[in-house]
Amino acid sequence: MKLLLLAHAFNGLTQRLFVALREAGHDVTVELDIADAVTEEAVALADPDLVIAPFLKRRIPESVWSVRPCLVVHPGPPGDRGPAALDWAVLEDCRDWGVTVLQATGDYDAGPVWAWRALRLRPDATKAGSYRQEVTRAAVEAVLEALERFARGEALPAPEATGHGWRGPVPPETRAIDWRRDDSASVLRRIRSADGHPGIADTLFGRDCRLHDAHPATAAALAAAPAGAPGEIVARRGPALLRRTVDGGVWIGHVRLGPLKLAATRAFAAEAAALPELAVPLQRDPLEWDELHYAESGPDGARVGWLRFDFHNGAMSTRQCERLRDALRFARGRDTQVLVLQGGSDFFCNGIHLHDIEASADAPGDSAADASWRNIQAMDDAVLELLTLTDRLTVAQLSGNAGAGGCFLAFATDLVWAHAGVVLNPHYKNMGNLYGSEYWTYTLPRRAGAAGAAVLQRRLPMGAREAAALGLVDSVWGVDAPSLAQRAEHEALALAAAHNRAERIVAKQRARAEDEARRPLAAYRDDELQQMHRNFYGFDPSYHVARHHFVTRKPHAWTPRHLAVHRT
Repeated sequence: MKLLLLAHAFNGLTQRLFVALREAGHDVTVELDIADAVTEEAVALADPDLVIAPFLKRRIPESVWSVRPCLVVHPGPPGDRGPAALDWAVLEDCRDWGVTVLQATGDYDAGPVWAWRALRLRPDATKAGSYRQEVTRAAVEAVLEALERFARGEALPAPEATGHGWRGPVPPETRAIDWRRDDSASVLRRIRSADGHPGIADTLFGRDCRLHDAHPATAAALAAAPAGAPGEIVARRGPALLRRTVDGGVWIGHVRLGPLKLAATRAFAAEAAALPELAVPLQRDPLEWDELHYAESGPDGARVGWLRFDFHNGAMSTRQCERLRDALRFARGRDTQVLVLQGGSDFFCNGIHLHDIEASADAPGDSAADASWRNIQAMDDAVLELLTLTDRLTVAQLSGNAGAGGCFLAFATDLVWAHAGVVLNPHYKNMGNLYGSEYWTYTLPRRAGAAGAAVLQRRLPMGAREAAALGLVDSVWGVDAPSLAQRAEHEALALAAAHNRAERIVAKQRARAEDEARRPLAAYRDDELQQMHRNFYGFDPSYHVARHHFVTRKPHAWTPRHLAVHRT
């Protein structure tokens, strides 16, 4: 069918649907929801069989839904209505939830249901994490079923309403934290219900901000931290500040000050510097939170190292790149035969940290260009550690999506494993025509050959299966992160114990030495960084404009032509 995706933004769910619908053989084009007149024009130009709306913040105009079937994806079960369905579900600790595909009518979320899927929400997941994982997977399944029903002209009998009916946005006072009375579980639930957007309005060190990225503090961390009254900030770790509650404490990883979402220790650098640091080793109890964690499994001589780096939203600041580099150096010193980079649960990695860079634009003695230069250099250092780790096999386990430099971090490993729901954006040009680094001029041709140049130019997301067909991904296992994790554990241990493992490592070392003799890695890096220097410091401000618009969420004025093919 000819399909028009109408969305407020080309977000993760919209990208996953874009990929899945094209894989299913449909003709798909995209229009960003800017104004009713623009939507009407897009429908006239695209002439679609169906309009599918996976992510909207406004109603579809009657001038469209009354003349063209429009299917809306609602992140709630049948009968649930309103713009904050998932916020309420997480806030009220609902476990049994759903996604509904319904037809747009004059009533908000009240049209005929064409398909729906039940799902189970994880008790410790944020709203954003649930949306990116369980909701996205269920939405894709439900949309594909709805399309099959539509093609057959087979309506779904009205399902039993299991939602809560109409509920508007969560009032700020309903989600507000009372640090003198709320226990840790309540604090975590409130912050998780608003993670992503809008965050919890609060005050830190006398400044208004919004709280994000909260994690429980263990008894051990609380025992090591200074005492304090509920609501008091008593220690720091990595990006986070430890805040006392009535029954313990929580780590606050990120805050939003104005438009920028920053590590809490970055946003309040002076105040954080005066606090004690509760550092922890890479190898520790996994319940003891930090951004990075390392573990090992398997018998002597066939051991696997598992390096997890769960950076918020997949972005890596200079500090985080340096931490990953140091963690890779630590792993280099361990007696393992395979090293698996696990990334995070929501994202594997998305490259350099644009919010952190933007914060440097107005900092005394600093600039966004200088911050960008530091960040890309640090990112390159981490990738270099992988490329020169030749005494064992390396694997990238993509449990979540990857974009830009995060893709090329993965491609620097020997093997890339992903599940079928992963979406990759292995290109840079959408961010103001960035050239990109992370040694992509070395790793991309090795994996994709001549097709690599086309991958960078097309600016479109690709699914794991398409990436595998191009050679960017080596294996696609399972349909979601849990199924991939189960298979990856088995495969990594088998890889470490394989009879030909030593021969594979020798071949890897020989290939790296031959490649280095042909052209050193330093030459690839120098050439890439010459181009990046022009992006950061040159006369063309495209990168700086695009970054500023991205971090400040500037409303779209038009749909990029690589998405809106109906306008080409």
